[in-house]
Amino acid sequence: MAKVVDVYRDWLGIQDAARPLNHYQLLRLTKFEDSGSTIRKHYQKMTSHVRRYAASDMTGRAQSLLNELTAAMLCLTDAQRKREYDAKLGRADKEGGLKQRDFEDVLLANKVVDQAQLAKARKYADAVNLEMRDAVLQQKLAPPDIVMRAYAESIGLPYVDLDNLGVSQDLVELIPANVGRQHSCVPIMVDPAQVLIASPNPLTPDVEEELRLRLNKQVRTVLCTPAAINTVVAQHYSAEAAAAAAPQKPGAPKPKPAPEPKTHGEKIKQRIMVSVVAFNVTVILIMILFFLIRGALYRIGWWPDMVVAVVLGAVAAIVTHSLAPKYIR
Repeated sequence: MAKVVDVYRDWLGIQDAARPLNHYQLLRLTKFEDSGSTIRKHYQKMTSHVRRYAASDMTGRAQSLLNELTAAMLCLTDAQRKREYDAKLGRADKEGGLKQRDFEDVLLANKVVDQAQLAKARKYADAVNLEMRDAVLQQKLAPPDIVMRAYAESIGLPYVDLDNLGVSQDLVELIPANVGRQHSCVPIMVDPAQVLIASPNPLTPDVEEELRLRLNKQVRTVLCTPAAINTVVAQHYSAEAAAAAAPQKPGAPKPKPAPEPKTHGEKIKQRIMVSVVAFNVTVILIMILFFLIRGALYRIGWWPDMVVAVVLGAVAAIVTHSLAPKYIR
């Protein structure tokens, strides 16, 4: 008779006999553990161990257990969901839960950056009107996954590594491709009560409501890196991916691939570029106009005209900069 494998006991070393296990038991944590870093550390250790069995004849069971571990980690690193879950387990400490700290405090506490690097990022953020998170990412002061984990901790949301998790095609199809592209998001997990949506940014209330009505479930954001979501969107939500999934009529033209969604930093750079172009073009046109009007009688010097041209160029640049977001996608 084949030996019956208890994956919780034999793979994870969990001796608790009661089933089902709660999230804390599954991740081998002290009940009501409130340290996000400790929760993630246990999760990484457990999943690393389970993946050893993924290539064996227990592949299906290994994947199922990995999904359970991921669901537990995502719940316990989500401030709101953890409070609700702890209350169901009988936690009486109303003041307990994940301790949320300012993004900059998290970076300093975890020794991701020092004060000088933080000051540099803050100056850059103010200069180009960015959030500190995006400034740290664009200045490349730390790896993107480290920065996004710190940001997730600061706002009480979970973080997931999409490269290691993988995204099921069945889940991808829950939302339309245009929604996934426009809002840089993708469903990664569904349970009876809610759908977890991965995105580099917290979903806005109107997007959450749109998805809630579409999916008929509550929606919660799980953060990931911008690069990871861009890869998934290009893989599953591009026009080429849609064309590959849909049956093609013989001789039908292939649709043009949709451009990948721009990051916030790329949009800022494009706005600055078009504003500079507007300034230069305006100055040149004004100077040419003055020259044509005055012609050979040009005697009062060029600098007054240059002052007028520069002022009008600056106005054109400001107007262009303010209108650019309507047209940059």
